Amino acid sequence: MDKLIAWKDEANRKPLILQGIKHSGKTYLLKEFGEKYFKHVLYIDFSENKQAHDLFDMQGDAQTIIKNISIYMEKDIRAGQSLIIFDEIQFCPGALDALKLFAESARDYHIAAAGSFIDAALPHGYSMPGGKVSVLTLYPMSFYEFILAQSPMLAMHLKESGFEADAYKTFQKQLDEKFRDYQIVGGMPQVVQSWIERKSIETVDKLLADIIRDYECDFARFAPISMFPKLIAILNSVPAQLIKQNRKFMFSKIKKSWRAKDLDDALYWLLRAGLVYKVEHIEKPEIPLSGQANPAHFKLYMCDVGLFRRMGGFRLAMMLSGDGDYAGIKGAIAETVVCCDLIRIYDAPPLYYWSAVKPGRAEVDFIVQDGGHIIPIEVKYGSAGRARSLLQYKMRFSPAKSVLTGADKDKDEVLPLCGFWNLKEWIGEGCRTYKALR
Repeated sequence: MDKLIAWKDEANRKPLILQGIKHSGKTYLLKEFGEKYFKHVLYIDFSENKQAHDLFDMQGDAQTIIKNISIYMEKDIRAGQSLIIFDEIQFCPGALDALKLFAESARDYHIAAAGSFIDAALPHGYSMPGGKVSVLTLYPMSFYEFILAQSPMLAMHLKESGFEADAYKTFQKQLDEKFRDYQIVGGMPQVVQSWIERKSIETVDKLLADIIRDYECDFARFAPISMFPKLIAILNSVPAQLIKQNRKFMFSKIKKSWRAKDLDDALYWLLRAGLVYKVEHIEKPEIPLSGQANPAHFKLYMCDVGLFRRMGGFRLAMMLSGDGDYAGIKGAIAETVVCCDLIRIYDAPPLYYWSAVKPGRAEVDFIVQDGGHIIPIEVKYGSAGRARSLLQYKMRFSPAKSVLTGADKDKDEVLPLCGFWNLKEWIGEGCRTYKALR
């Protein structure tokens, strides 16, 4: 909401596009924003209101389009007092094009569009109006937001206390329980709300299955017909490949006869749609990291831990079993939480991982650039032990900062996994934590 308020108050404001995967809460957020901060809200859903498309088929300037919207909606539109919401804008490329006109000659109006699969879904000849719009991305809820929706006082206490106080130790039992719930439920707002109201895993699984089916329907609607089976195959393969000891994604594991050249287009579509995140391999952590990356060697993560669990068919009993049982599943779930947090924290940065074969096999789960620092991150689903891979990385490259995250809440050198959403503060505390790992 803070970013929306900042956009509202910009002096030289452009139209806004709020993008994000379907069912991430974009419509709800924009409507709530409109009700709180504007006198009038005009809402058009292009997926349901086909007649509204005609407003953008006719040639006209921005003022003419605004006048026509006002007549069509039978509501006054007043600059500075009205919020115009274009929902599911990917269904109306003409409305997307009109944003350019609003940027050029109607910046005193507040116009916000929302959509899913925008980059991937647009027909040939249309594209995002780069430079003419402000773009924000709404991601599924973090664990902090998950707590905030249920226990606002606890969430605010964790945020205000940071890591110097004993907040994570004091509320360890409560946090463990809620973090377990989060790994089951995930961060899709509709699913979280259902969990708060009913605490039913059966209902959660049904809602998640419905969301997955909805995505598959959108594949059929927006992607080329020839790509449809490839999209389904790649998405279904993510959980199975991520729980293996070697988590590198391999196209041949989907179908023996398929190679990268057969599936690259489908993978690119999923990446543009924001449904999966790609983490590429690097051998040397040098800036720019993209120059060290091997695009052919990568891991794939789902955009939400609840969707990942549901697609993999991972049951609650697997997650509650002893530390040695289902280690691959638990490790993949922990890494998915961290990956999604990194995407939120740095707003979809390129992510990498590092591995070495000699001397001794080592793999650091994530490498991310924070300002001038390249930060290695090792993830443990349980108690963080010696972290051999991170230690080997540190011996080779001597990073100024590094992060070990795990279930521990009483070790100064370990960032609690349930507190990874607050990574920026952990990094900003200085190098005491990192030196403890040397």
